[in-house]
Amino acid sequence: MPKDRSELPPVEELLTAAVTALGGVERPGQVKMAQAVRDAVESEEHLAVQAGTGTGKSLAYLVPAIRYAAEKGKAVVVSTATIALQRQLVDRDLPRLADTLESLLPHRPEFAILKGRRNYLCRHKMADGMPEDEDDQLFDPREVSATGRMVQRIQDWANDTETGDRDEIVPGVSDQAWRQFSVTARECLGAQRCPSGADCFAELARERAGEADVVVTNHALLAIDAMEDFAVLPEHDVVVVDEAHELVDRVTSVVTGELSDSTVSLAARRAGRLVEQGIADRLQEAGEDLRSLLAVAPPGRVDTLPGSLGMTLALVRDAAFACITALGPRNKDKDDPENAGLRKAAFTALDDVHDTAQRMLDAFGPAAGRDETGDDAEDTGDSRDSERGANGGPEGARSEEVHRAEVVWLEEGRGRVPPSLRVAPLSVGGMLRDKLFGDRTVVLTSATLALGGSFDSLSRQWGLRAGEWTGLDVGSPFDHPRRGILYVATHLPQPGRDGLPEAYVDEIAELIEAAGGRTLGLFSSMRAAKAATEALRERLDVPLLCQGDDSTSQLVKQFAADPATCLFGTLSLWQGVDVPGPSLTLVIIDRVPFPRPDDPLASARQRHVAATGGNGFMAVAATHAALLLAQGAGRLLRSMDDRGVVAVLDPRLATARYSGFLLNSLPPFWRTTDPAKVRDALRRLTAGS
Repeated sequence: MPKDRSELPPVEELLTAAVTALGGVERPGQVKMAQAVRDAVESEEHLAVQAGTGTGKSLAYLVPAIRYAAEKGKAVVVSTATIALQRQLVDRDLPRLADTLESLLPHRPEFAILKGRRNYLCRHKMADGMPEDEDDQLFDPREVSATGRMVQRIQDWANDTETGDRDEIVPGVSDQAWRQFSVTARECLGAQRCPSGADCFAELARERAGEADVVVTNHALLAIDAMEDFAVLPEHDVVVVDEAHELVDRVTSVVTGELSDSTVSLAARRAGRLVEQGIADRLQEAGEDLRSLLAVAPPGRVDTLPGSLGMTLALVRDAAFACITALGPRNKDKDDPENAGLRKAAFTALDDVHDTAQRMLDAFGPAAGRDETGDDAEDTGDSRDSERGANGGPEGARSEEVHRAEVVWLEEGRGRVPPSLRVAPLSVGGMLRDKLFGDRTVVLTSATLALGGSFDSLSRQWGLRAGEWTGLDVGSPFDHPRRGILYVATHLPQPGRDGLPEAYVDEIAELIEAAGGRTLGLFSSMRAAKAATEALRERLDVPLLCQGDDSTSQLVKQFAADPATCLFGTLSLWQGVDVPGPSLTLVIIDRVPFPRPDDPLASARQRHVAATGGNGFMAVAATHAALLLAQGAGRLLRSMDDRGVVAVLDPRLATARYSGFLLNSLPPFWRTTDPAKVRDALRRLTAGS
């Protein structure tokens, strides 16, 4: 073991040792990526790396990250989008790497996982130091009973846990039950002021992370750490963003504000414990006005601010501010320790309501309340409508669209979840540029980053400018032209808006029969997935599973265990299925996955790009579709021995003006539009397996 950091072995030597110890095979793309990551952190230049499935990209960034941490004595943060990858890194890759590299480095590499505070048990709240989040509405007795059993399980587990991490509880518990034992970062009193601060699970996790060489976290917590005034992650100057294709969506979710009668009512109840009831009642009444208004309003994007909504938002904002004022100075907690938790929770809820209402009013700027006419929303789900806006958008794009920074929309209520108003930025690129990329070196990697053969689409969304970053595609070890076929069914009609065409059902049946099952069906909507399942269960002799029949993880296990089984589903399956071997020989994609025409955020972003002189359709809708298509097609080849077919039923992939961009985003499979050739190939694969 070298004593001096200057004696550290080069990255190539460490990578070879790691691959050999893990029983793997070193691949040229993996070596190239590891060298590029090393060069990026040394030159402090941002790097985007596309590394196809099978490259071994985790080792390719972990090895130079560990070496950098050992040399500089600073932590490297690795951010992922999914729990599955977090667990792979923490439970498998990093422990084995630490064992392997220990003798080659000054000390054994240390690693830790850090999640948002809400993922950890709060001892203070468990001791009744904080208010409950639930409102006073009546629940289904069966649901109350189930929640009660979960609460009891949490209480039993709390007596034994050493980490307080929610993920330890198996089987898991509902959000409703867990909320009774956890707080958000903004609700937390802080370790110095909390009576349970010395034993706080979240603080203990932060302490462990502070001593680690590699800290594994998620995109949401990375965004919070970058954008909030308080530090969440340990001090660091290098970040690796894995699954970087999801970064923009995850950050957007973090900065999206929500306002409903439930959020207002919660703030009013919390305030009502501490201020004069009449002041809290004003906020409660404003929330009831909001509920009445939202109950009759049509869901979707709000392009102009109706006078009634503007007045109601102002009432909510002002009533929340009155409660905040009545609570008195925020540092009053020092003189009132018994109510510190209640005050902190009240301030958090009231600040959220006040700031979100103000943010929604600000979103309309000087155009607020002005009547706009005409309908310029492009239908990104239909090529005819989408291409209408492809050359700069509709005529008469309004000048105020250029200046708007955020979009407001009404989300339809479902079940006991009431309708809610939401507000989100039209772009998070500026935030990422200033808050994430500004003070540190960032490596972004995924199997799908070069859309249309270029990194430009995603780099613009990240806010990176030319000269500030380097893009590298290290390819894939898979021989795509020999191992896979991309079949586009150009003989089928274009998909319509009235469900799954009968011709598509016939095509799916013929393909599955040729493949002998072994099919993952990826659909653009759950309605289409269920319609196909119902129609084909009567026609096919193979087992057919549909997302929603059971938990997704259980369905994937069943699918992988029986080669004859088919699995149909929607978005989470496009990105979350890793089934190597003969159980997955055919991937069927029903249509080019454009955003839904009524998606308020995507349509607003598209219109905004068009209004600023860009190509809204290509920048938003086509980029979204290309990313999902690449992710879906990537389900086919998961190991070196895999072979099969990706069948896209939507003829637009071969015939539309934007087809070249989409096709260049996909792996380089051998392509055909001949259904007979595809069925023959599937039969041969089935016979040979």
